This record gives sequence, structure tokens and C-alpha cells, in this order.
Amino acid sequence: MTILQGMKALRLDDVDVVFPGVRDHKPLSDMTLTAVLRRMKRDDLTVHGFRSTFRDWTAETTDYPQEMAEMALAHTVGNKVEAAYRRGDMLEKRRAMMEAWAVHAEPTQLGPNATPVPHQ
Repeated sequence: MTILQGMKALRLDDVDVVFPGVRDHKPLSDMTLTAVLRRMKRDDLTVHGFRSTFRDWTAETTDYPQEMAEMALAHTVGNKVEAAYRRGDMLEKRRAMMEAWAVHAEPTQLGPNATPVPHQ
């Protein structure tokens, strides 16, 4: 939360992302994050791998709805008709899901909003 609050203080008026790129203020690219992994000498990891691991976890070990997991990954959910009727962002439900993911990914980091993971 400290990092997020710090980023909020630095937020530019025309930028809607948490960690904007330096040059164009768009989200960091996968290549930027890949460069970070390379500097860390972690050639065994990929940015896509992080996202894929999250998606596998939601599908295989939880009862979170597929649509909610897809929204968390910023994927388009449903067809054009469904998108026209989908007005909400499931923010509070996604917050609980991401807290559960954080606990799964780093079990020693139990956050203040943690809730038990709904297992299948």
C-alpha cells in the first residue's frame, strides 16, 4: 500500500495507470518488465508466466468467476452485446481475489483484507 500511495502522489492528470512508462505514460510494456527480469538474471521467468500462473490458480483452485479473473488481467470479457450491458468493474470482489492471490503467492504476507480462498 505504501508503494501505491506513493504512486498516487506522483500521478499525472492524464494517466490512468499505476505504473506508467517514462516516455509515453502508457502502461509498462512486457518488454520493459522482461528487461527487469533479465537484469535480475531470471531468464527462467517470463512476464506472461506470471499472468498465466494467476489464471491457472483461479481456474484450478478457486471458485472465483472466470469473468472476474479475466477482468483482473485486463482482458476483454464477453462479446459486444455483453460488454454493452456490463457496467460494473467488480472492484471489491476483485480486491478480495487479488488479496487471496497475494496470500497464495507469498503465504507469509497475510494482508489486512485477506479472506479464505474459496476452494473447489
